[in-house]
Order: sequence, then C-alpha cells, then structure tokens
Amino acid sequence: MIKLRKGRYSARFARTQADIEAAQKLRFMCFHGGAGEGLDQDAFDPLCHHVLVEDTRSGDLVCCFRLMHLNDGGEIEKSYSAQFYELSSLHAFDGPMVEMGRFCIHPAHPDADILRVAWAAMTKYVDENGVELLFGCASFQGNTAEDYVDAFALLREKHLAPKRWLPAVKAPRVFSFGKSLRFRKPDLRLAMKGMPPLLRTYLVMGGWVSDHAVVDHDLGTLHVFTGLEIKSIPPARARLLRKISS
Repeated sequence: MIKLRKGRYSARFARTQADIEAAQKLRFMCFHGGAGEGLDQDAFDPLCHHVLVEDTRSGDLVCCFRLMHLNDGGEIEKSYSAQFYELSSLHAFDGPMVEMGRFCIHPAHPDADILRVAWAAMTKYVDENGVELLFGCASFQGNTAEDYVDAFALLREKHLAPKRWLPAVKAPRVFSFGKSLRFRKPDLRLAMKGMPPLLRTYLVMGGWVSDHAVVDHDLGTLHVFTGLEIKSIPPARARLLRKISS
C-alpha cells in the first residue's frame, strides 16, 4: 500500500472514483493541452492502481501515474506498451514486473521534489511487491524527431536495451534512431536539454530503451519503450530512494 509524506508533498493510491477522475483531468491537461472537465481515460485505467501526489498545503493534485502489476513476462501482452511495441523478447522474463504509465506533473508546479516523491512512492511499491522490472513508455512532446536528434543519438550510443530484451517494431509510424543515427555523435548539452525528466531519471538508475520511437498522433508525442531492471540500480541511488520512501 502506497502512502507516504515528504516535506509538503504526499503520495497515495486513489481510493474513489473521484480520485481517479481527478487524475484523468490532470492527464487531459498535460497530454491533450486542455483544462476544465476533459478526461484522459482508456480501457487500461480499470486494470491499474492510480497513484496521486498532492500538495499538502493546498490540497492540489500535482502529479499522477498508474501502475499495472504483472506476474512475469508471460503477461506483458496485457500492458499498454504492448499496443505499440513487439515485446515477445520479454516473454522470458521470469520475475514480477510493473508498468508505470500516464506519468504527468502539473505544469504550474515545476518543483523537483514532486518527481522525488513520485519515485519514492514507486520504490515503496517495488519493494513491497518484489518487482524485478519496471517498464513503460517515456514521452517526448511533439511528433518531430528532429527536435530531439541529440537526445536520440545519446540513447542510441549509451542506453539501448540488451539484445535479449530489445523490443521490435510494431507501430505503423516510428523513428528508427538505432539505424538512422548510427553515425551521429550527440551533443551532450543538447541531448540532456531535450531529454524528458522522467526518462532522465530512468537512465541514471540504469534504465534502457528501445531502438526506435513511436510517433503517437493521439497524444502528440514521440515515445520510447523504457525498462529498468531493479537489480541494476546503483546501490547508492537505491539507498537514497529507500531513505526517501521510508
């Protein structure tokens, strides 16, 4: 059960339909450029736990994400990511896994502590449930790959998935940076500037990505499949995350 408080922020599971709708409203604002009564919802919502990060001073919802727990790689075709990536390589993964999806932070609350609390909540869930692989889709805003060419070049150079887990192409429109950028040397400053904060956090913990990005016109994003084997997290960072989550 996720329930923690650090500083001015707290994280918890959604308990009511109203909680879930609050998360769907925030998602609509972040993913569809809207506000008000719009809801971002899909058929995967009822299959997931929804995590809310709230400002304890104002009561505002500042971040949300959802978790789908799978017993092992044999269940990965149930995931949201499996719509876009051919994931048969992960069928052999024999430990518990969880998909983290629809992660977003309220644009009016650009506080780095929000991301820290969200990861602390994720760490608490991982530890309590013996999760061995965390995965999902990490998104770049917009559908223009050229805007992020250095970020993609850096992903190709240093962060591609091990061959045994590498997702294959399934979506009709992709940017295959693993092939097209094989001669590109990334500008590190531009690469990190263009890297989404969530993906950046995955990478510093030892995460890896697919060799292509899916062009998602529905959400107006480019996204890469991202995996993180829990045993690969550097010990010092694991200790820090557990300290925050305790």
